[in-house]
Amino acid sequence: MSPMIEISDAAKTFTMHLQNGVRLPVVSNVSMQVNAGECVVLAGPSGAGKSSILKMIFGNYRCDHGRIAVRHDGAVVDVASAQPRDILRVRRQTIGYVSQFLRAVPRVATLDVVAEPLIANGIARDEARVRAGSLLRRLNIAERLWSLPPSTFSGGEQQRVNIARGFISDMPILLLDEPTASLDGVNRKIVVDLIAEKKQRDVAMVAIVHDDDVRKLIADRTIDVTSFAAAA
Repeated sequence: MSPMIEISDAAKTFTMHLQNGVRLPVVSNVSMQVNAGECVVLAGPSGAGKSSILKMIFGNYRCDHGRIAVRHDGAVVDVASAQPRDILRVRRQTIGYVSQFLRAVPRVATLDVVAEPLIANGIARDEARVRAGSLLRRLNIAERLWSLPPSTFSGGEQQRVNIARGFISDMPILLLDEPTASLDGVNRKIVVDLIAEKKQRDVAMVAIVHDDDVRKLIADRTIDVTSFAAAA
């Protein structure tokens, strides 16, 4: 079976335009693949380029060169060279992303923040809100909070809303950037269970997790990104 994600010789350098064009190499020669139903964890010290690799897969960062092929709607799309409209289509249908920080429209109710990805893909609003409520309840977000905007929540509550929004869709690819960082032990276990369920549904996942116990529970393979360190 073909991999869901296949990265070949990808590289990323930042140009500091306000610092006389200084170039900061981040990663180079990134080559890896992720199959359906497995979770690949990126390991390495802070600043090694783990989040940059996730953002390259998601299309937030453009590669200097290389290929990032993802299976999308029965075809293969090279995110590294795709047009913006095609990247948006891939995000809407194929790649989910749980970042470290919740970015939600101000004053929108938590229930609608979580339901929005389903509604964007044609699910009826009532059904989407029922599914959102079920996931919020599972993640221990009290129903009395669902009508409030998540900006009013604690850091841990915001992260659980973020997780609910990322996990609610049946995307075939899911990117996870420190999904358990702000969570207590009970809620970390819930996220581990959610990841296991995604594996059973053949979702391909790439994760960054600094918690050793969580990493051992979710990782099918671990890739040390220091092997992709770019030369200064």
